[in-house]
Amino acid sequence: MIQVLFVCMGNICRSPTAEGVFTHLVKQAGLSHKIKVRSAGTHAHFAGNPPDLRSQLAAWQRGIDLSGIRARQITPADFIQADYILAMDRDNYTVLHSCCPSGHEHKLRLFLEFAPHLQRQEVPDPYYEGINGFEQVLNLVESAGVGLLNELSKHFS
Repeated sequence: MIQVLFVCMGNICRSPTAEGVFTHLVKQAGLSHKIKVRSAGTHAHFAGNPPDLRSQLAAWQRGIDLSGIRARQITPADFIQADYILAMDRDNYTVLHSCCPSGHEHKLRLFLEFAPHLQRQEVPDPYYEGINGFEQVLNLVESAGVGLLNELSKHFS
């Protein structure tokens, strides 16, 4: 089984959105038994909380339910268990790299590397934005999710 971990700072906006969207894509592709999807934050500020209501609403409008996800901080075990650790932005990538156990650095990537056609590297934090920021995150995450799924599907063909 391939394990994918999405990471942002607080695990209440971008990474749970990515978890929900990618879980949806994996299920549609019939690969739920082959790909495990989770999310975490580099900080524990919101540990135990559900995703931001604006993230939930924007995702819900696209048929994706984020309500069961709870924020948590990344753990040392995550670096060992996950095959892909995908940061939403460079700041979180840097934090991840600084605490990554030796030998697991190859797992760290920016999520938008899977959507090169977007010509951007970071999923912006929508926390201080209006609903349009959350819609933008969904659009970016969906595009990168399709690219990631295409890459992972090569392992199963």
